[in-house]
Amino acid sequence: MRSNRYLLDTCALIWLVQKSDRLSASVRQSLVQAADIFVSPVTAWEIAVKCQSGKMKLPLDPGEWFRIAVESFNLTILPLDYMTLVKSAQLPPHHRDPADRAIIASALDNGLPVVTGDGRFAAYGVHVVC
Repeated sequence: MRSNRYLLDTCALIWLVQKSDRLSASVRQSLVQAADIFVSPVTAWEIAVKCQSGKMKLPLDPGEWFRIAVESFNLTILPLDYMTLVKSAQLPPHHRDPADRAIIASALDNGLPVVTGDGRFAAYGVHVVC
């Protein structure tokens, strides 16, 4: 399945910013050619939580880092409403991470493939790109 619109998981945003080899050359090329690349506001929250807990270190405040990443890569912040969050809580328990479940529900609601290294997304019928 080829798409011209993608939703980045938190790990994919980090890999994109860090220019990590975890994103394959073909995925990078797809993102360059994409009409729209979305990121969830949940990703900003997840990054802030990881920084606060000491699991992640950034050279900037997490909010500033996220804002710069969005601007630098011309990303669109995908709107997130309460019904998507309710849906995320009602999904089968294949994945327990609340941030990932919100991203999965957003992908389902918007018909978007997700760029992620987490294969558990596919259990929800989400097209995974990695």
